[in-house]
Amino acid sequence: MGDLFKRLVGRKTIIVGEIGSGKTLLLSRFLDELVRSGLKDKITVIEMAPNMGEVGGTVENYTRNVTFVKYLKPWRIIPPRTMGKDREEVIRYARLNMLALKPLIEEYLRNPTEILLINDLTIYLHAGEVEDVIQLINISKTFTATAYEGERLADDKGSGITDRERRSLDRLKGLVDDVLKLS
Repeated sequence: MGDLFKRLVGRKTIIVGEIGSGKTLLLSRFLDELVRSGLKDKITVIEMAPNMGEVGGTVENYTRNVTFVKYLKPWRIIPPRTMGKDREEVIRYARLNMLALKPLIEEYLRNPTEILLINDLTIYLHAGEVEDVIQLINISKTFTATAYEGERLADDKGSGITDRERRSLDRLKGLVDDVLKLS
C-alpha cells in the first residue's frame, strides 16, 4: 500500500488548494489505490466539480475506476463565479448547483458506504448548508474531499458566495483529522 493510502484511509481529510494545484488528481490517485486494495464495494464518490474550462475537472477525467464504485454525479454543474455575469446570476447558478447536489447527498445518507470521496466540495458550500456536509463527515469512516481555497476565484461579483464558502470551509477544517494544502 502506498503512502497516500496509509495517510488517508480511516481518516477524515480535506485537500485544499488553488485552481490547478492537483487536488482532483490526488483524489483520483487515492481512489485508484482504494480500488486496487479491493475496497471498491465500500466506496462512494460524489462529484461536485464543474467540467468546463480551466475551472474544475471531474474525477472521471483522471481515472476509469469511477466505473467500479458508486459514482454520484449531477447532470450539470455551472461554475458560478466564472460563468455568472452579475451578482444575481452568480447566486442563481450557486443555487442551481446546490439543488442538483442535494439529492446526491441525501442518496449517500440513505445508503452510506464506509468510504466517501467528494470532488470540489466548495461548490456545494456556495448555497448549501454546511450541516449537510458535517453529516457526511460523521457517517463515513473514511472521508476525503477536495475544496477550493485560493484567490484566483475571489471575485464573486458581490454575491457573497466567496465569504460563505470560506466560512463554511473553515468550520469543516476544524472537524477533520487532516487538511492537506496543495500549492
